[in-house]
Parts: sequence; structure tokens; C-alpha cells
Amino acid sequence: MTQTSFQPDLSRNPDPRYNKLVVGTAPDSWGVWFPQDSKQIDWETTLDEMAEAGYKYIETGPFGYFPTDPATLQREMAKRGLTVIAGTQFGILHKADQWANTELEMRRNAAVLKAVGATFLIYLPPLFRSDKTWEFTDERVLSDEQWALYTANANRLGKILSDEYGITMVVHPHGDSHIETRADIDRFFADTDPQYVSFCLDTGHIVYGGEDPINIVRDYPDRIGFVHIKAMDPDLVAEAHEKDWPFGEAISRGASVTPPAGQPEMTALVDALAGLDREIIVVVEQDLYPVKFDFPLPNAIATREYLAECNLGARSTT
Repeated sequence: MTQTSFQPDLSRNPDPRYNKLVVGTAPDSWGVWFPQDSKQIDWETTLDEMAEAGYKYIETGPFGYFPTDPATLQREMAKRGLTVIAGTQFGILHKADQWANTELEMRRNAAVLKAVGATFLIYLPPLFRSDKTWEFTDERVLSDEQWALYTANANRLGKILSDEYGITMVVHPHGDSHIETRADIDRFFADTDPQYVSFCLDTGHIVYGGEDPINIVRDYPDRIGFVHIKAMDPDLVAEAHEKDWPFGEAISRGASVTPPAGQPEMTALVDALAGLDREIIVVVEQDLYPVKFDFPLPNAIATREYLAECNLGARSTT
């Protein structure tokens, strides 16, 4: 199948750089963190509401939430006028005995993405505390040997995805992971090959890690291959770190908020992204696990409309 052909979003800003920002959405904004979970909305409703909210491009989210048979997935997308642009996948890279399983799962995901024409796989670093149980599952700080294996395997995985599937691996910072703070990101960039390891600028997780995402755009313009745009409540983020809440607890308490609330300030952020003057996929997200099922659709519409006022995407014509 041919790769996805993006149609520019018609922004109200006449500057053509803003039209290079391709806007999408993800299951995260519908409270989906896991392939299956009783607290999550069913996948058919999520797809229906993504289309109703005015989106065309989507991520598949956790592998197994949407159908993993490419023909079925493509058929369900076509029914709703949707196009898959990326998938996501957790994987353990800093433990030698986990490489085989991580490679297998990444290949399974990449094969589906390739079959439906998507060209990005978002690598989510493993968490040292579970998103679901909030219990510690790993060391909080990696040894130098573990870090060296982590980055070597990131390069290895990125090369496999690129050479064999035509997929760009974009690494996603995450609360309660070993790639969270600015120092973590600097070190990761220094130790990985930009030819094979790109970066998903998740603006909410960058704020959660104590940095302004605009600084990342300024300092690493060439490493940014993909964007998740979301906001965090700075007061709740500060409390979460002060009291050492698990990331999942911080989200359950409302740390991820609907713009224009929270940080970063979206107009300046969109301006910075447009200033890169190249096509970038910007996926609108909000961490909402768990969420009442009647919340995501009106929230997604409100968020899309607000971001359009910030020159990201087109405003509704209805």
C-alpha cells in the first residue's frame, strides 16, 4: 500500500507554515490507555466520535485496542473517513532478556501500520511505576550499563523499523519513566542516532518533567519528528512531584487539562512548531484515564476549536 498522503489543514492564518501542521487525534483523548480494560469506551464508539469531532487522521493507540487485522482496520477507517497515521508501543530496551519480546511486539505493530500506509511508530518507554496499579515495577534510576543498552537497542530498533518497514520510530517522553526530565532527554539525544531515532514531542509530558516544550523545539528542531499536543495543570504537577504521586494518580486527580487551561500556552507553542517550516503531524491528546464515557466527544470538539483559534488546524464550518 502507498504511504499516507496528507492534505494540508486550512488554517485561518495566511502564513503557509501553519498549514504544514497536520492535525490528528488519538485514543488517549477517549480515556484509552490499555488494549482492553473495563473502564474504557468500546473501540467502535471511539472511532465514531473521532470522526464526529472533525478529525481525519488518527493514531491507533495501544496495540490491540483497535482491530489488528489490516483489512479490518482499513475497512473500519474507510467507513468513517479516517486515516491511520501512527501506532504506539511500550517496549523494554534496557534489559537484555526482554529484547526478543520487545522486537516481536514492535514488528507485529509495524507490520499492521505498514499495511495501512502509516509511517510512524511511537515508542513509549517502560514505566518504573505501573499506570494501572501505581506500584513500582522497575528501578527508578538506571545504571550506566542499563542506559548504554537502552540507547544501543533504541538505535537497533529504529534501524529495523526504518529499513524493513519504512516506519520512523519516534521516542515519547513519559512521566514515571527513564525519559522524563530535560536532563534525560538531553542524554538520550546525545546517545542515540538521529538517523534512526526521532522524537515525539509530547508537550504535556514535557511540562510534567519540568521543562517548557518550546525550549525543546528551539534546541532540538531537527530531532522533532512528531508531536502530541496537550496541557497540564502546573499546580497539580508540582503537587504530584512534591508528594511523589505515581503518574497515573496525578492523571486521575486531573493533572491533564483542556486548553486553554494549563501549560504550555498554546498560541506560542503552535507558533514555535510552525516556525520549523516543515510538515509535522500534531496529534491532539489529553490523558483521561479513567473518564466518564460522555466526556470525550464534546471535550475533543472544544479542544479542536480552541486550537484552531491558535492557528492549529481548521475551525468548524458548521
